[in-house]
Amino acid sequence: MNKKLHFFQSIHFKIALVFALLLLITFQIVGAYFVQQLKKDNLKTFKQQVELSSYIDNSLINNLSRSDTQKANANIRNILEDIDSSNVTEAQVVDTKGTIRGDSDVNDQASVGQKTTDSDIKQVLYNERAYTKSTYDSTDNKRYYISITPLFSASGNTNTLLGAVYLRASLEPVYDSTNKVTVIFVTAALIATCLGLALAILISRAITRPIDDMKKQTTRIARGDYSGQVKVYGTDELGQLAQAVNNLSVRVEEAQESSEAERRRLDSVLSHMSDGVIATDRRGNVIIMNETASENLNIDPSVADGQSVLDVLNIRGRYTLRDLLENQDEIVIDLSDEDHEQILNAYFSLIQRESGFISGLVCVLHDVTEQQRIDRERREFVSNVSHELRTPLTSMRSYIEALSDGAWKDSKVAPHFIKVTQDETERMIRMINDLLSLSRMDSGTSKLELELVNLNELYNYILDRFDMMLKTDDGKNSKHYTIKRDFTRRELWVEIDTDKFMQVVDNIMNNAIKYSPDGGVITCRLLETHSHVILSISDQGLGVPKKDVAHIFDRFFRVDKARSRAQGGTGLGLAISKEVIEMHGGKIWVDSIEGKGSTFYISLPYEEYSEEDLWDES
Repeated sequence: MNKKLHFFQSIHFKIALVFALLLLITFQIVGAYFVQQLKKDNLKTFKQQVELSSYIDNSLINNLSRSDTQKANANIRNILEDIDSSNVTEAQVVDTKGTIRGDSDVNDQASVGQKTTDSDIKQVLYNERAYTKSTYDSTDNKRYYISITPLFSASGNTNTLLGAVYLRASLEPVYDSTNKVTVIFVTAALIATCLGLALAILISRAITRPIDDMKKQTTRIARGDYSGQVKVYGTDELGQLAQAVNNLSVRVEEAQESSEAERRRLDSVLSHMSDGVIATDRRGNVIIMNETASENLNIDPSVADGQSVLDVLNIRGRYTLRDLLENQDEIVIDLSDEDHEQILNAYFSLIQRESGFISGLVCVLHDVTEQQRIDRERREFVSNVSHELRTPLTSMRSYIEALSDGAWKDSKVAPHFIKVTQDETERMIRMINDLLSLSRMDSGTSKLELELVNLNELYNYILDRFDMMLKTDDGKNSKHYTIKRDFTRRELWVEIDTDKFMQVVDNIMNNAIKYSPDGGVITCRLLETHSHVILSISDQGLGVPKKDVAHIFDRFFRVDKARSRAQGGTGLGLAISKEVIEMHGGKIWVDSIEGKGSTFYISLPYEEYSEEDLWDES
């Protein structure tokens, strides 16, 4: 993170490079278009300059029309020699028969009067159309422009071809001019690119300076130093980002302080807890033990550190570490001896990461010695209360029997008997009110007692009870049914409150039995999806009308109120089942077809783990 970057690796250079490349590409595109357009315009101007004027064309036409060939040829030569164009290197006039009538080259007058061998001229004479082309002469390494124009004589309404004029002009001046302009443009582009690159470096430095400051500040934050602040250069996006980094530094420092405070608070809580706490690693070796646990077990924390929790709790003979991982039921540890009585309840819970790996156990030791004593006293209290209730009830019974036998007629005795009966009744009412007050104080809110359960075995256990009911009721109950099981073979382990879950399945099974016809089949399935386990219970009963399916889990809702009351239903069973399943983070729903039966589904969250996951993190 602190590695020094070279200039060519920094964002400073990259911004400048991108800016320079954009500038260079722009110049290249503009330059290419400009040079091509300049070349095109220069060629157009050049072609216009080398074209013969209409006066010269008319003079050549008049001479070609003459019958005196020798004199006409002399005139044609004079006309060609007088052509005012420094770029025209050769001019030649040919008649319709292909005979050369004049040539501007004074050193090549021998060709006059001979047939032309130029195929382009012959093609123009044949097609009677002008022809132009650019060519390259390898002998002198120059480019030339060739123009062949037919000459017509106007006679009446028709034009008569008299010949053609051949012009050959050098294109080198045009290309030299274009090349000079190109060189000037490229030089200017390079100079502008260099200046732009220098300007881009300055601009990028202004951008990267606050970024570099923010990098240094985040590095300090990573090291735990929150004292620095990033300088804010402006109110733009970089300025806002710098301010955000400063705010982040403050927030991280506050969070770190809060975390440290929480850690100290946790240490303090563990030290002053009335319950003993033992934490283990994934192999079951003790890593944390508070003072209360040390006192309850009469073992020094330094001695217990690194030992197996089974040895520390002295339960190796009765339990294995796998038993503690798979079943977090309460364990009673009796440490009583002749000198003193001490009984501990050990509660185990898994330390489990989000990935599902079990990284250890937490054991909470609760000293229930006093609770056991209170339970004994409570049992004695119940016995005493029973005795105390029996006494006034016996007394009341005796007085009431005496009154019934005629004592109510005795005006002296009857008021006394009634007064005693009234006093005893009030005393019992006060006693019952006191007991109800104690019961309210002992009751608490409902909570889940989660444990890791093999759902296959639990589901089978519940259904086995109904099978047993079927066998014991055989011959006594006129309705018979069959339970069919369709389970996945894989063992599915889920965290549930076993008692509440059994209550849910019992309720659905009882409904299936109630509403299934005689001889019906109840199909129970258990399957696994990617992240859930699905239980289903299907019956062949009367089903639920489509309009009532959405309300089946409402409290006190009955599809057939008269039938439900006759069969003892309260309308709360399915509502309670829904609440319990949702407390587990699952879902419950029903699919039903009226007259064909219903299927109830229960979906529970499921995270797969193998046997090795209990011991290894990866």
